[in-house]
Amino acid sequence: MERCGVPGLPYGAFFGVIPGTLVGMTRSRKSPTIFPMDNLRLLLFFALAVVLLLIYQAWMNDYGTPATPPETIPQPVPAEKIPESGGTSDSPEVPDAPMPTVVAATPVPSVQAVGSEDFVRVETDLLRLEISRQGATVVSAWLKDYAVTAEEPETEFRLLKPSPPNMFIAQSGLLGGEEGQLPTHQADFTSVGDSFVLGPDEDELIVEFLRTHPSGVEVKKRYEFQRSSYVVRLTQAVINNTGSPLTVRSYEQLQRTELVDPNASRFIYTYTGGVYYSPEDKYTKESFSDMQDGKLQRVVSDGWIAMIQHYFVAAWIAPGSTLETFYTNVLDRSRYIIGKYSEPVTLPPGTTHNFENRLFAGPKLQDTLASIAPGLELAVDYGWLTILAQPIYWLLSKIHAVVDNWGWAIIILTILIKVAFYKLSETSYKSMANMRKMTPRMQALKDRYGDDKQRLNQAMMELYKKEKINPLGGCLPILVQIPVFIALYWVLLESVELRHAPFALWINNLSDPDPYFVLPLIMGVSMFIQQKLNPTPPDPIQAKVMMSLPFVFTIFFAFFPAGLVLYWVVNNILSIAQQWHITRNVEKAATKART
Repeated sequence: MERCGVPGLPYGAFFGVIPGTLVGMTRSRKSPTIFPMDNLRLLLFFALAVVLLLIYQAWMNDYGTPATPPETIPQPVPAEKIPESGGTSDSPEVPDAPMPTVVAATPVPSVQAVGSEDFVRVETDLLRLEISRQGATVVSAWLKDYAVTAEEPETEFRLLKPSPPNMFIAQSGLLGGEEGQLPTHQADFTSVGDSFVLGPDEDELIVEFLRTHPSGVEVKKRYEFQRSSYVVRLTQAVINNTGSPLTVRSYEQLQRTELVDPNASRFIYTYTGGVYYSPEDKYTKESFSDMQDGKLQRVVSDGWIAMIQHYFVAAWIAPGSTLETFYTNVLDRSRYIIGKYSEPVTLPPGTTHNFENRLFAGPKLQDTLASIAPGLELAVDYGWLTILAQPIYWLLSKIHAVVDNWGWAIIILTILIKVAFYKLSETSYKSMANMRKMTPRMQALKDRYGDDKQRLNQAMMELYKKEKINPLGGCLPILVQIPVFIALYWVLLESVELRHAPFALWINNLSDPDPYFVLPLIMGVSMFIQQKLNPTPPDPIQAKVMMSLPFVFTIFFAFFPAGLVLYWVVNNILSIAQQWHITRNVEKAATKART
């Protein structure tokens, strides 16, 4: 294992991005080191404590307590109906705007749905959807190319769902005019059919919904589906036949509950919640707790809002060069809304206005997202190291295009990264080898000066100066590499391409743990071998702790996705080979110098 310990990495990355880095903290307070090294060790211990605290907080936030008290959890409702909170409280709250009064000769009737069901089924080559006639809301979406589990490939993954648990729907509507004159997502629409299928010779499918108000306001909602696309175009056409001006806003929103995923790893945290993008703020998270703390109100041009989860995203994308107000809301302390509404548009009598938007519901394919809207590829959440993670993903995808296997692509990428940092690693391993060579002399100084720290440190300084050894030489090269390894960690964790991807032999799913724990065991053995290449800690207690680390890390890795463990195994094997080669050369040079 590498000599320099570097705590302070994110959860998961700390336990393996640079496998075995904890060995650098193997010296006790009485060990023969200079005072600055004691300060460094103390700093590293404090960093480790902070990281463990953050890990504990993240764990408690996600798994410690239920997000919703039991008595407030909404009960399941029929799949054809959207859960309501009463009235229009789940519609956006917009500032007052001049809304001309339109005289209606008769009260607003209740519009009855046409057909035997309250939703319309739509199927394309990539999607299966159910669109409720109540609000023409997309209440269900199955992704035909993605399964719930690798063991059941015929069971399609369901991203949108109208009832808890995992309620997740895409709503839209209009605001303005008299009450009930313009349809919100709670109004009833009619449609010409119950089922629409994109034919094998068709590239486009259009599904329309209609609502006519007695006052003369006619609204057409049109969904346009394209072959080989997860993007759905929504047009809300408003026709003003009232004889008076009509002021209208459109809105689109995503509503969901907390994610409950029985197949998710409890040892790896990924973000689930709201996000939005604006040219000014760039990619911004609006977590469920943020929504609980206060409502978002943000005027944006050329942006989008989304709800993301591990591997998948649903997003409403605003048309370019138009002002939209982004907002959030929380209903019943369990349903979270992020949405946007337009600026008011006044329609003279006899005119039509189209509010156009796009809905994306699908996997977080980075190349696809980048082509849809600016910044949408950031929904692949690589965190603060996105600037490094995106090039690493690009390289990984190019390797995969050649070898057509994500496991071999990970191995080749690990080798390339190791080659790129070869000189830095060489410097580090040479420093370790030199320090190992000095172990007997340092122990002699410790025995000579005992507890006289001042004289011991002075003697150590003279020894380092005489032998031209930099005690930090093993740490600094590793510190330079850390951001790259963390970025690679997030690439392997976040890339939907690795979801259910097979490798070889018994590894048929790189996103799940190794079913037979072979890779974690190899990982533990490789860590043990790395320890043997480093000096034994002078403190017997620390020596025992270090000997237990391979076992502890093996347990951790047993629950990690096989793709991540594969990277760590390959990196460890390469590190062992490089360190053994360099250490042997240093020892040969020292033997030759003595003779």
